[in-house]
Amino acid sequence: MAWRIELTETANKQLAKLDKAEARRITIFLRERLAATDDPRNTGKALSGLLGGLWRYRVGDYRLICEIQDGVLCVLVLKIGNRREVYK
Repeated sequence: MAWRIELTETANKQLAKLDKAEARRITIFLRERLAATDDPRNTGKALSGLLGGLWRYRVGDYRLICEIQDGVLCVLVLKIGNRREVYK
């Protein structure tokens, strides 16, 4: 079962601002690891508190904050940022 990966406009802008090597690393992660998995929850970590219901994926020093939409088999990437700043 393949999952579709979608990025919000904000996440697209954040990805474009990264240097090419990091952006490529994140893109490869999304395409080869996340989209190809049977359950994206096995790769990520559930968030709690104000971000409850969302999932975090770690790619080096960067974090991807995502919403998993089971009904349409879609992982919606909401934010991409350095681990120090992405939760603010």
